[in-house]
Amino acid sequence: MLKKIINMEHILLLHGAIGSEDQLLPLEKKLAGSFTVHSLNFSGHGGSPFVDTPFSINLFASEVIAFLDKNEIESIHIFGYSMGGYVAMYLSKYHPQKIKKIITLATKFNWNNAIAAQETKMLNADKIEEKLPAFAATLQKRHAPNDWKTVLQKTAAMLTQMGEDNPLKPADYPTIQHPVLVMLGDRDKMVTLDETVEVYKNLPKAQLAILPNTAHPIEMVNTDRLANEIKSFLL
Repeated sequence: MLKKIINMEHILLLHGAIGSEDQLLPLEKKLAGSFTVHSLNFSGHGGSPFVDTPFSINLFASEVIAFLDKNEIESIHIFGYSMGGYVAMYLSKYHPQKIKKIITLATKFNWNNAIAAQETKMLNADKIEEKLPAFAATLQKRHAPNDWKTVLQKTAAMLTQMGEDNPLKPADYPTIQHPVLVMLGDRDKMVTLDETVEVYKNLPKAQLAILPNTAHPIEMVNTDRLANEIKSFLL
């Protein structure tokens, strides 16, 4: 008797700034029974080699396109955590044919010089080593054999550039026609509710979800709840 072949939808999981795909492994396991799940490390992250080009949203978006082309995937759903969500939205704007639906979580869309300056202060490797040695050790392990301090330096430069010229402008969001689920944790101290709601209101086909008792770090997110939100939106 022939087994029935089920063609599951493809979903790509994108990690955040100074993160890696390994952080999304618990979510991948929760989604594996419902989707064909993919993930990748952006250049310089998770041990992936650095490239000569400075970190940028455009660079990371081009790496997603290259990944899809290499794996012969015409279009795909994307879940993006933090910076990964920004990359997903950027792809939706500039490479719409590659995107089906998007889910973002804890993504900061509002960037200016003051915000960038504030965020880059938290990427001071020397201070992290001094005050948060356990986190420094985690970053070292996460990005080996790359120098984790270089990852932070390149990320800080990217955020400074985003502060000077935000890759996504307010006028861009009304032009994005893909269904988007915008999610934020109610205890996120990095991303404001106001900026999240503002983006949600300007997306023609958006839904908004606030995750209770949820801070910014992906490790502090209830993976079961997050997976259920994703499945409910995509299936």
